[in-house]
Amino acid sequence: MSSATVGARQNGSLSWLVLPALVFFTAFGIIPLIGVLLLSFTSWNGIGEIVPIGFENWVSVLSDPGLYHSLGVTFLIMGLSWLVQTPMSILVGVFTAGQQRYRGVLAVLYFTPLLLSSAAIAITYKALLDPNFGLGASLGIPLLVQNWLGDPVLAIATVVFVVSWQYIPFHALIYQGAVRQIPASLYEAARIDGAGRVRQFFSITLPQLKYTMITSSTMIVAGSMTLFDLIFVLTLGGPSDATRVLALDMYLRGFRGNMMGPASVIALIIVVVAVLLAMGIQRLGGKDANASQLEGA
Repeated sequence: MSSATVGARQNGSLSWLVLPALVFFTAFGIIPLIGVLLLSFTSWNGIGEIVPIGFENWVSVLSDPGLYHSLGVTFLIMGLSWLVQTPMSILVGVFTAGQQRYRGVLAVLYFTPLLLSSAAIAITYKALLDPNFGLGASLGIPLLVQNWLGDPVLAIATVVFVVSWQYIPFHALIYQGAVRQIPASLYEAARIDGAGRVRQFFSITLPQLKYTMITSSTMIVAGSMTLFDLIFVLTLGGPSDATRVLALDMYLRGFRGNMMGPASVIALIIVVVAVLLAMGIQRLGGKDANASQLEGA
């Protein structure tokens, strides 16, 4: 039996392993997406009869200035979240990747937010940031007594802070695993050449984390496009729609306004924009992800 025949049989047997994932992806991903696409061409209040209306929903949504406001708010929160989460996640991940015993205890504390739900976190911060009964008023610290959720600029900053506080541990965990995969020989050679910790970090650690950073950034983008529950509880899109992101706009149109057609249009826009951004980020990594093992060498 030739090696080509054996290889073909092995590939054929391995292809069956993909079938369960393909079935689940089709059932819970592709089919619902097709349903949303069809629903975007109809008029439906969520209860009554579904009436086909052609492209009216698309025309009304794409000509609505509120859509572009929500898209801009989404991009703003996405960009600010990336600027905060990425460097902090890298630093925490590199720090917790060390071998010192006390770092294990700190790692547990750092990752505590991963155990909490977004709704619980939003309720807690909403109470802590209350200008009358919150943490600042209780401790008598004037700097903390601000209208955090009532001022548009402060509301955006608060949302970015809370989102970053919740998800930095998750991304730090990814970076921690990546740092531990970096060959120790690279650091040994750098120490022999007289490089200190800071030089090693910028010359070895960061280049080696290139593809991990791309993966983390992709997840930040996807998460920002679907960010809903935390903002819903924390600000409900206020003040004056300052934090009304696309996902919240979709919910308010569909379940508060009983306009499932326009809400379906926004859902499709979220999917398309998220996919395009993710593909753009992935292209930054080039074609060979394994090349990261050579970075910094």
